[in-house]
Amino acid sequence: MAKDNNQMSTERKSANYSPSCWNHDFVQSLKSDFTRESKYGIRAEKLKEEIRCLLNDHQKVSNGSLSSSSSLLQLISNIQRLGFSYHFDNEIKDAMEAMFKDNDIIWDEVDLFTRAVRFRLLRQHGFDVPQEVFKSFVEETRSSMELMMKACMDNTEFVQGILSAFESSFYAVEGEKVLEELREVTSGLLNQYASVSKEQQEEETNNKTMIMKRLVSHALGIPLHWVMQRLEARWYIDTYEMMEDRMEPLLLEFAKLDFNMIQADFQEDLKHISRWWQEMDYLGILKFSRDRWVECFFWSVGCNFEPKFRIYGRHLTKISCVLTTTDDMYDIYSSPDEIKMFTEAVERWDINTVDDLPYHMKICFMALFNALNDIAYDVLKKHGFHAISYLKTSLADFCKSYLEEEKWHNHTPTLEEYINIAWISVSGSILPAVGFFVLTKEPTKEALDSIMNYNSSEVRRGAYTIMRLTNDLATSSDELERGDTPTSIQCYMHQTGVSESATREHIKHIISETWMKMNNDKFSRSVFSELFIDSMLNVARASQCIYQFGDGFGVAAEPLTKRNAMSLFVEPIPVACDEDSA
Repeated sequence: MAKDNNQMSTERKSANYSPSCWNHDFVQSLKSDFTRESKYGIRAEKLKEEIRCLLNDHQKVSNGSLSSSSSLLQLISNIQRLGFSYHFDNEIKDAMEAMFKDNDIIWDEVDLFTRAVRFRLLRQHGFDVPQEVFKSFVEETRSSMELMMKACMDNTEFVQGILSAFESSFYAVEGEKVLEELREVTSGLLNQYASVSKEQQEEETNNKTMIMKRLVSHALGIPLHWVMQRLEARWYIDTYEMMEDRMEPLLLEFAKLDFNMIQADFQEDLKHISRWWQEMDYLGILKFSRDRWVECFFWSVGCNFEPKFRIYGRHLTKISCVLTTTDDMYDIYSSPDEIKMFTEAVERWDINTVDDLPYHMKICFMALFNALNDIAYDVLKKHGFHAISYLKTSLADFCKSYLEEEKWHNHTPTLEEYINIAWISVSGSILPAVGFFVLTKEPTKEALDSIMNYNSSEVRRGAYTIMRLTNDLATSSDELERGDTPTSIQCYMHQTGVSESATREHIKHIISETWMKMNNDKFSRSVFSELFIDSMLNVARASQCIYQFGDGFGVAAEPLTKRNAMSLFVEPIPVACDEDSA
């Protein structure tokens, strides 16, 4: 134990992280009536087949009819926003392919709402629809902004079209000026619409106006393309129920049942994570670190919530918990010499070489070693591929990024230098590798080469750049007070001399540009599967959500994150399900 005792001579910092606000006994006590074997599950199966028939019927009658096509588009859009489109992937894909191949449609003859929803859904499914479909609208709007604003105030259906066009603009790729202008003009109109005086709002009490203001306010907060899908489903279920005459009861009932059944899955997964975390007693030993097992699970749900990928969610949660402690170990609890020793031990990946490490590092190394080997075992068992050499290299690169950041304690890098390292240190090398191997059945040589070449994929680098930058926007002041390495905020202020507020606006602009780069991977031929690309987009969405109103990860008592987690994991949506109807 002599070497372990030597760590007492090293000065240890403390970040004074707040303890977890989640109680293990509370999580273990969670129970749900909404199992797939219950009357609710039986009812849901019946409704699912009715919705499948509804989709097929809409697609049959939509051929050659613009009004019917609009009806099908609204149906698909609602199914997606209500959170259960994963049940109907094949039907929706067939519908999108048919629409893309429809050469008879004249875009300018279609109303703005239909045009925008069609554009958004096609781009969302990887079809390269030209931006020029909005050119005439942008030109008309720029020349008559006052008339357009008056139309918004007089007609909620017109606002619906403006809102849909605004949402479509976020599917732009780099260089698409028409879509950039579309976002500018529509956001201007929507912001004016949303800022109507309180007196006017009280006069306009009809249901359509109330719903439209709710939709507009929500979109201006975070656009649909950037929002965490499970949270969007929970919010939209409530909103859809308010729509009265425009609401399809069949969709609403199934959305509630499906949400609650997935919540039952989440509860079982969360209990599993709770038992694992307690059995490890990780933070009983490494008391300096954050206790964020529920937050890690919340983040994994943002990356992929579908029931068939539950094992991915469990692996992602576990490795994220261990990486969080590794991050804290590097940042606040180890000397430069110690972190160099630890990084070398990870590169060697041999448990017999950790004897010279301090005790806290031995614990951390073994946790990483076991977590990655568990993942590699599952990949080998299910896909027949031995992934451990790729995973350990990705982990070593993650650790080496901290050695680079260690140099910044006495040096402030440029923003570009910072991003080149910081997107990896936020786990941009290791977590995509975990996702790739768990989600990919037969990885091609091109895909394997690309997953190890960190600059080969915009969607992978972009997702973790957004994670890093949204984190910085939310936590920069706290980290600066602790004396951590500089963040993007400090780097750009030091580099340019501009104010903090101007810097924050610049960082937000980089985030927007990064989304455009990621969009391009969706429309171009990629060596990665569509499933993997979508999982990377979801990383960015989860990050936007967690850090939108503050540090929803590092601060355990952050009320919005806890409220969101309660809505996803604890509180079912009230439903009426008569046993006779089941």
